Amino acid sequence: MGHPVRVAGAGRTDSGVHARQQVASFVSATQRAEDALCKGLNGLLGEDLCCLSAQWVPASFDPRHNPHVKRYEYTWYDRPMRNPLVRRHTVYSRGRLDAEAMNQAVQAMIGTHNFASFRAAGCSSTHPVRTLVNASVLRDGDQVQLQVQGTGFLRHMIRIVAGSLLEVGKGRRSVGWFVDVIAQQDREAAGPTAPAHGLTLAWITY
Repeated sequence: MGHPVRVAGAGRTDSGVHARQQVASFVSATQRAEDALCKGLNGLLGEDLCCLSAQWVPASFDPRHNPHVKRYEYTWYDRPMRNPLVRRHTVYSRGRLDAEAMNQAVQAMIGTHNFASFRAAGCSSTHPVRTLVNASVLRDGDQVQLQVQGTGFLRHMIRIVAGSLLEVGKGRRSVGWFVDVIAQQDREAAGPTAPAHGLTLAWITY
């Protein structure tokens, strides 16, 4: 843009988490065509980052506080032998996961709840109440994917949910246990935090 800019993102993700669609904004007095701005950014960005589109927005636009819904996806790979070709975006699980039980368990999260059980230490949010508009666990061949859509999330929330659901998928915990974890509102009651590289920010709507 010919001058320093301060970039504001739609949210923070843990190191190692992927994003198919992240949204960021900045203020500039330099006028450039949207297509030229997108191409110019891609000429400067590293290989692991790409600008998909750019558009001018009102000065009141806030990418963090204006989002309507965000969707996250967490993916496991549970074929008997691990697959190096998908290792960067999936977490390998030894043994077939019970995706149906995992899906049954995660239904209890839909709606507005106190999700303190899935809140990591150091979370800066003022309260643990969040609203999920959809949640499911689906199998596609050798991949099992958790899909969650909500208006906002707590620190490490989806990774802790994923770690807890994995306990159900492996048969070590029951669906009832997962439902009870939500009710306890206690991080100690939930499962471990799942690895970051299995998580992807899929999209954001405004």
